[in-house]
Amino acid sequence: MSLPSKLIFLPGARGEPGFWHVLGNRLSSPAQKVFVAYPGFGDEPRDPTIHGLEDLVRRLLLQIDQPTAIIAQSMGGILAVHAALQKPELVTHLVLSVTSGGVDMDSLGAADWRRAFAAANPQLPDWFIEHRTDLSEQLQSLKQPVLLLWGDADPISPVAVGQRLLALLPNAWLHVVAGGDHDLAESHAAQLAPLVDDHLQRQI
Repeated sequence: MSLPSKLIFLPGARGEPGFWHVLGNRLSSPAQKVFVAYPGFGDEPRDPTIHGLEDLVRRLLLQIDQPTAIIAQSMGGILAVHAALQKPELVTHLVLSVTSGGVDMDSLGAADWRRAFAAANPQLPDWFIEHRTDLSEQLQSLKQPVLLLWGDADPISPVAVGQRLLALLPNAWLHVVAGGDHDLAESHAAQLAPLVDDHLQRQI
């Protein structure tokens, strides 16, 4: 697996590309950095061709045109996994932060955030809220190095989810941040950036 020449940063269900700026700007990797904005979120205009998560994945795949690492927050991790499964020859590394990654969250003690999120953000598309998928069996085919970032104070994606992904992914490493909540990639960016830099140098 080669080193990435592009880094794609995927936000979570709020669709805020700025979420990754703090950590991304601390990375020493010379790779091109792309901070993705989801159509219909924030200041990004809606795209009439996108009606669900599958369309969003297709849009993401168009940006993977060279060796690429995907760094994803929460629900963005679903997009990252789908992209890695569909373009394994170009997705070199994954960094998944407090995501489901395509496993059953309910059985692992995760709090159900969807109803409250929808009520608080009625203007946002419901792609992430409505999406349900189980990629457990497919995860075992991912050969890319995967860095799993979790916090031990996150009710939305508890450490048990990271541990489940660690067991399913062939080349994964789990780092747990003491006191880390669902925003740990932003709030603990100074601590995590060196780990991400080191991870992007891993080759298998």
